[in-house]
Amino acid sequence: DLTIPGLPGLEVARTVASQTQLPMIIVTARGEEEDRLAGFAAGVDDYLVKPFSLPELAARITAVLRRSRNESPSRDAARKVLNVGALRMDLSRFEATLHDRRLQLTTVQFSILATLAGEPGRVFTRLQLLESFQSDPWDGYERTIDVHIKNLRKALETDPHHPTLITTVRGVGYRLEGHQ
Repeated sequence: DLTIPGLPGLEVARTVASQTQLPMIIVTARGEEEDRLAGFAAGVDDYLVKPFSLPELAARITAVLRRSRNESPSRDAARKVLNVGALRMDLSRFEATLHDRRLQLTTVQFSILATLAGEPGRVFTRLQLLESFQSDPWDGYERTIDVHIKNLRKALETDPHHPTLITTVRGVGYRLEGHQ
């Protein structure tokens, strides 16, 4: 429901869609076209406006489940794994290893590293990295990324003071080098 007390419904939908492949149906009294479009943009599979009948809800649930079974790849194929040199990230298991050594990363560090590893060699601005783990990039100061990068380097680099994996592009941002 979009009007959950104390929770922004669209934000919940975005989070669920970004972290799982669970099928979702929004059930809400908000039936304007812009609300429906926002729901689909958030990653939901169907949108049902109140009032509705229980048989219609049951039919929509059945249809969404049927589509998700037919469209979703096998469990192993659905698992997203990123490999960049000696870095391996299993996004579905929230695991990262470097040279077969398991990394102990915070949720934010994992999100930033996954963003960088998704496009090795690409330079990401601080704002882009901030957006990788929070929906409203202005909730935090962009320079907090520098602290997260510093901590990531401590976890990844042989010599964090002379980084070779996550490099700084002065005046722009950071990149994960593709050769590790």
